[in-house]
Parts: sequence; structure tokens; C-alpha cells
Amino acid sequence: MKEINDIVSNFSSVSLDEINEVKLMSRIDRKYWFHISKLGALLENALDDYDILEINGQRVMDYQTTYFDTPDSLMYIKHHNQKLNRVKIRQRNYVSTNDSFLEVKFKTNKKRTVKTRIETNSGATDFIQPELDFIDNKTPFKGEDLHPSLNNKFKRITLIHKQKLDRCTIDINPEFWDENGKSKIENLVIFEVKRGRSLKLSPIVSILRNLNIRQKGLSKYCTGRAILDQKLKQNAFKRRLNFITKKIN
Repeated sequence: MKEINDIVSNFSSVSLDEINEVKLMSRIDRKYWFHISKLGALLENALDDYDILEINGQRVMDYQTTYFDTPDSLMYIKHHNQKLNRVKIRQRNYVSTNDSFLEVKFKTNKKRTVKTRIETNSGATDFIQPELDFIDNKTPFKGEDLHPSLNNKFKRITLIHKQKLDRCTIDINPEFWDENGKSKIENLVIFEVKRGRSLKLSPIVSILRNLNIRQKGLSKYCTGRAILDQKLKQNAFKRRLNFITKKIN
């Protein structure tokens, strides 16, 4: 990480207020994942076009998440089966600001991601009435039917295009745990570029292509669940999981 931290220090910084201009709660997004050895070159190539989010002097920040699902893992199964109009429900703690939100991510049948959220108490996994109402209004599920199904934490770097055209999140070394145990994927980078409209115009897409980093979807939720619970259906993820185990971890 020392090389990464050295490169990160070379970016011009933006504040949380400035990044709110590119919240992109409704967006087109594209994911990539790769070995951390490629991250330094990517960051160096992005210096001219991107700034970096800095909060309280931190540029590499800690995130922690609890995901919720039904007892029969319906949200996981729907993603595994590549169904659209699907949701993820999670509580995310933004450690650097000590903010926590209950968030719903909805993947539409047009492949747009729409995110909505409300403030919540960090660490509380029993929904209070406003949270139950939020889940009822924003999803096809009832909060009473959900339970914590996976926890994860990771470090994140956030890049913002200098003209506020897109935003990139870079998640490093995710760690997962649930009632079955714990797993940390060393050396894994999950990169996501988010844009209100066509991603073809994003300079970061060209940088990724030039570094031979190809688009490959990866859900942190589904990956963590599949690793920790071998009883879950996971045929669609087998090749990806094998590659992570043999080439990344």
C-alpha cells in the first residue's frame, strides 16, 4: 500500500460538499476487478483528469457494511440468476465521517442503478419504524422478513472527474464475515465508474482499456455470500471465484 499512498498524495483534493455535485444516485455504472499490482499505473494515468475525495485529512477511507436478505436468500438468488429489477438492502457506515445510512440499490431493467437512502444508527440491525416504512416504500420486501446476511469492510479511494462528469470508487482488500466464518481477499481491487449517461466518453474507461483491464462485473455481496456459504447456489460465480482464489488472493 505504500506505493499507492504515495501516488494518492499527488492528486488534487476535493471536499465532501464538492463531491455531492456528483452523487449520481441514478446512474450508469461499470465494474472492473483486478490484482492490486495494476492499481499504481491506473492512478498515475488518472492524475490529469481526476481529483480525489479527502475527508479529515484521509484519502484512503474505511467503509463497513451490513447486508440484509430474506431467510431463503432471495436477493442473492435473483442476482445469481441475472435477473434485473433487483434490489440490495444494506446498512453502510462511512467510518471517516461517522455517518450511517440504510440504503436501497435498485438495478432496473434498463441496467441503470438507482440508489436511495435514509440516515440510521450505526450498528443497529433491528429496524425502527421509519426504516420499515422506507423498505416498504422502496422495495418489494417487508423489513420484518429480513435479517443480517453478510458483513464486510474495505478501504476506498474515490476519484472525481475534474469537470464533474463521472465518479470512480476503488475498493481494496474486502473482508467478509457472517455466522459461517470470515474471509479476506488480499490484493483484490474492485473498481467502479459511475456516470449519469454514456460511459464511452469517460477518460477512465480509456485508461482501463489501455492497461488491459477489462470490464467484469463483481458484486461484493454475492461474492462474500458465495465464499462463506458453500450451500448457496453459485454456478454462475464459479469461474470468478476460482480466479480470485488462485490468481488474486
